[in-house]
Amino acid sequence: MNATLTQGSVMGWNLAFSAGACAVSLAAVSPRFAAGLAVGAALEAANFRSLFRSCERIFFAGGSGAGPAVATFGLRFVLLGGMIFVALRAGIHPLGLLVGLSLIVPASLLAAWRARPPVDPTAPALTADDPTWDRWNPWFARENDEAEEEEK
Repeated sequence: MNATLTQGSVMGWNLAFSAGACAVSLAAVSPRFAAGLAVGAALEAANFRSLFRSCERIFFAGGSGAGPAVATFGLRFVLLGGMIFVALRAGIHPLGLLVGLSLIVPASLLAAWRARPPVDPTAPALTADDPTWDRWNPWFARENDEAEEEEK
């Protein structure tokens, strides 16, 4: 279970979800919907690959490679919007396109869940009745301010 989260693992799950969704939509909905789903899946796969490469350059290239990567980061959205416009003008089913564009989300979540670190049973943890839990604010991921507590 100690896998790493890579572009390939996300793309593998994405391909599986996309192929399954295309097959089910072809059988259950319509060929036009399935074609829209396939076009959406292809666009989001290309978009994800570009996003992944841009993020690697921005975060790991240091000072020299980050500038052009930031520019291409924005250009990627313009190209994606243009391709979506062209696909819709060509008569692709809009809901199929939307579903195809959205399949990267469950693929990313599943790949991240499978690449999670193992649970360490010997790690220090608070007991369930520890009063420290009351001082923690999960909405801000920090301890509550005492001034805020007095105002309530």
